[in-house]
Amino acid sequence: MDDALLRLRERRFLDDAGFASRYARSRLQHSGVGRNRLRAALRAKGVTRETAEAGLEDALEQVSEAAVLDRVARHYWKSRTREEPQRKLRKLWAFLLRRGFPATLVLTRLRALWPRWQDALDGLDPEEPETGGEVEE
Repeated sequence: MDDALLRLRERRFLDDAGFASRYARSRLQHSGVGRNRLRAALRAKGVTRETAEAGLEDALEQVSEAAVLDRVARHYWKSRTREEPQRKLRKLWAFLLRRGFPATLVLTRLRALWPRWQDALDGLDPEEPETGGEVEE
């Protein structure tokens, strides 16, 4: 049994670190989700906390989370043309948080993208921990 596991690891069929990195990078690029959602998804797939964090770090070095957030935000903004901007911006805030982006990044990027209506973001100060908010085991 140990020989079989060793061969699988050597051939990189059992490579949680590689999987975590590839999965996080792919989901960032193509699904438009943030680090908090990716962290939860990796943990749900059985990846250890340390391996998930390392995979996320690697993915975030290769793909800009801010650029992904900007792309998702602009798409959301364009698809809701009938809503008044202040209301739309507050809804966008909540949408991006549900997508797993860190609150401080969301606030920073929304203020930069739509400075004209940034007063709509007043009172939406980040309160969640930037480490993902997982409960300690």
